Amino acid sequence: MANLNSVHLNGLRAVEAVARCGSLLKAAEELGVSPSAVSQQINRTERQVGRALFERRSSGLVPTEFGALFTARLTAGFRELAQAVALADDRSSNTLIVSVAPTFASRWLVPRLSRFFALHPEVLIRIDASTQLVDLAHSDVDVAIRLGTGKWPGARAELLLPMEIFPVCSPHTARRLKSIDDLAKAWMISDENTMISWESWFDAAGVAPALPKQGASYSDPLLCLESVIAGHGVMLAWQFLAADALADGRLVAPFGISAPTGLGHYLVTADGQRGSRKVDCFRNWLSAEVKSSVANMRLASARDLPDDSVNPARSGV
Repeated sequence: MANLNSVHLNGLRAVEAVARCGSLLKAAEELGVSPSAVSQQINRTERQVGRALFERRSSGLVPTEFGALFTARLTAGFRELAQAVALADDRSSNTLIVSVAPTFASRWLVPRLSRFFALHPEVLIRIDASTQLVDLAHSDVDVAIRLGTGKWPGARAELLLPMEIFPVCSPHTARRLKSIDDLAKAWMISDENTMISWESWFDAAGVAPALPKQGASYSDPLLCLESVIAGHGVMLAWQFLAADALADGRLVAPFGISAPTGLGHYLVTADGQRGSRKVDCFRNWLSAEVKSSVANMRLASARDLPDDSVNPARSGV
């Protein structure tokens, strides 16, 4: 039986990193050492433990059956150690780190944070605005807001709002859109990196496509939105992108019809993460803000449409 005192912590870190990252090179980059140093640590740890932890294959190191069980416990253990160290820092324990895409952060989340601060002045917020999917189990990020199907390995996802798409334009542009067919006379403002399509919206509307003419295109949806607000044309938007501009009248959704995308915005935490008051406070506040935002959009949509054009069964904006 291996003696705990004889097993070095650096070796255990190397073993866990290789099993999790899937290669010596990635583990070495994470640990800030050379691949040969990681390999030596693994060999030393296997001798200390007295069991083979990896199979050596041409494709790289693959955990043995025992190694898989061993490294799973190590991952959980290192996570607990990191959380224990964080408890020693009062500022860390009161700071909520939120990973979120820049568009969501700037267009919807940040303008509402003053209400969170008023409710929970003891909780500090740090926004990590990035399009990269952070590994929640191996970072200091507490929660993430992600767009997708809700299925991410090692993560617990709670649906905030199914993503729906719908045309938006300025009130001035909307005056020329008496019917969906009039879209063919409008200019289309396009996001070059979008994953949504006009065809799916026309399907939801139950009409033949009447695509707008190709207008300006941008590499950022925020620029698209500003262009549409300025009256340059029509774009496909979604709830969190257009919520405030719809509510204050800078934009209108001229047809009151939305299309599902099969995606949703989720609040995501690490699977198995212990509950904390700051996360619970943020979760409850965020849920209430989403409900309020959706309600305001629906009121705005009903306000901007003629009475005879609103069809509650098809109006999802």
